[in-house]
Amino acid sequence: AALFIPHFKWRNWSIASDLQNATGIPVTVDNDANAAALAELWLGRPEIRDVRDFILVLVEEGLGTGKVYQGVAGAAGEFGHMTIGKGAPVVCAAGSDECWEAFASERAALARYRQRTGPRGPEPTFLQLIDKAFARDEHARAALIETAHYLGLGISNLTKGLSPEAVILAGDIARAWPLIAEELRNTLSANTICSDLPSAPVFASTLGEDTRLMGALSLVLARKFASVVTA
Repeated sequence: AALFIPHFKWRNWSIASDLQNATGIPVTVDNDANAAALAELWLGRPEIRDVRDFILVLVEEGLGTGKVYQGVAGAAGEFGHMTIGKGAPVVCAAGSDECWEAFASERAALARYRQRTGPRGPEPTFLQLIDKAFARDEHARAALIETAHYLGLGISNLTKGLSPEAVILAGDIARAWPLIAEELRNTLSANTICSDLPSAPVFASTLGEDTRLMGALSLVLARKFASVVTA
């Protein structure tokens, strides 16, 4: 069941059973970041297949992390709502301007771009913003780099608490990796607990724009062919 889908304001809907009853087809429902993490494990970067655990950070209009641990009622992993600071350029789906999502999502990057350029012309999509940055639009580059800084702060908190072997950055933001990698890694380095401890490498997802589709496929494959054990 879906306890809460903030973008649609849906609460307590037994979506899987309702769709299954309506279509006669087995239905699996999970968080998109969880599904993307499974896709990354099975279909993504070869480096991930050799690690015991990793974190996937899925950057979209909101922001979430993929994990195996489900928590009570499957609600674990909503790290996009952990507090990062105050006065973010947008509010999150829950209405806060203090959480990671409000500082590091696609909407946050677009808001930063608009703050720099003013209300001139139609607002670009996030992919168009990335294209502008590659075309040497300094406002677009600055918006992405500032967003990468806040991504780094959040990832730093995750790695301190969970100590993964690797971190994957997924979603359309992965296209901007050549532009943001340095800022993200510098932020992680500046916020490490101890320089003597090994740090988890951060990679960009190779699944591209098909991350969510491949995640859905992986959920079906897991249900059909694999035994998925969750803590």
